[in-house]
Amino acid sequence: MDSSLSLLELNALVRRSLEQCLPDEYWIQAELSDVRSNTTGHCYLEFVQKDPRSNNLVAKARGMIWNNIYRLLKPYFEETTGQMFTAGIKVLVKVTVQFHELYGYSLTVLDIDPTYTLGDMARRRREILLQLEEEGVLTLNKELEMPVLPQRIAVISSATAAGYGDFCHQLQHNPGGFFFYTELFPALMQGNQVEESVLAALDRINARMNEFDVVVIIRGGGATSDLSGFDTYLLAAACAQFPLPVIIGIGHERDDTVLDSVAHTRVKTPTAAAELLIHRVTEIADRLEELSARIQQGAYAMLEQEWRRLETLQTRIPNLVHRILTDARFALLSAGKDLSQVTKALLARQHHRLELLQQRIADASPDKLLSRGYSITLKDGKAVTDASSLKQGDKLVTRFSKGEARSVVE
Repeated sequence: MDSSLSLLELNALVRRSLEQCLPDEYWIQAELSDVRSNTTGHCYLEFVQKDPRSNNLVAKARGMIWNNIYRLLKPYFEETTGQMFTAGIKVLVKVTVQFHELYGYSLTVLDIDPTYTLGDMARRRREILLQLEEEGVLTLNKELEMPVLPQRIAVISSATAAGYGDFCHQLQHNPGGFFFYTELFPALMQGNQVEESVLAALDRINARMNEFDVVVIIRGGGATSDLSGFDTYLLAAACAQFPLPVIIGIGHERDDTVLDSVAHTRVKTPTAAAELLIHRVTEIADRLEELSARIQQGAYAMLEQEWRRLETLQTRIPNLVHRILTDARFALLSAGKDLSQVTKALLARQHHRLELLQQRIADASPDKLLSRGYSITLKDGKAVTDASSLKQGDKLVTRFSKGEARSVVE
């Protein structure tokens, strides 16, 4: 057919038509699903749009940034947002519509508005924080009490990070000479594996929780654009619910990350994290020194008070002893008088008793009976009380009050 077009001719017609219909520059909102750069310095992109309800793709377009623009646009975006220019972020970019006969439809990026991405990042942070609040875990770590002496420190950082070295140096050379034990749990602090790596480190610390007082997550020397890994729900939830206080010092000046918002304490730099711990221990040491001084002063005051009391007692002892001796002497005298009277009364009673006994003895005396006209007959010096006990020939002696008579039994 004479009216037929070759593919090249059709594509050329499409290109001319687009150039005529869409000659301007346009600001578009889209999500980056792919970001690649090559040795020439050009950056190749893929823009997508998803349905907010089903998350299904509803639009897609290729894009590119020429090297002379990319080398300016990338650092500007990352410095402003603290977010790497990478897949998965939402952007607002100024583009022109291009159509190439061989490569087809594409968008050429001329400029970018970082504030749009910042807004989207802030929205995502707000959503994460709201979810944590609804789950009741947002402030759990903040509510933990900081240990009195936080000297056993689990550190999550990159072993080669300058910030980790600064942190350890600051602790080791603290002005008070306090001892701090630190153990590193290595983790990647930049790139796409931040979340997974830090979560694994937290799991290892949790398995040895009783060996540490606090957890310090520090980062230093990395690009500001590598902070997006700290804005994830899983990492925030793990830190919010961690059983030890978590101190964050990942070195940035911009708005807080989600991790900053849920941690027990946020500081700007690793050095500031070390200073916080040193200050805490110094405060307790000062408090102990103050208490020690107060105890010493109290002991001195008590000893002085007791010394004055002893001196007072010492001056009172002679008078007290004299009074006690006087009282004792008086008591002895009184007791002596009472004893004398008691003794006299007792002697009088015993004397009267003896007189009565003497009278009774005298009344019972044989001489007394004989004087009354009685007599007593003796045989062999013994009184005879029964006549039948006598036999013929017994010699008897009969005594009278005056004299005696001898007889023989016939």
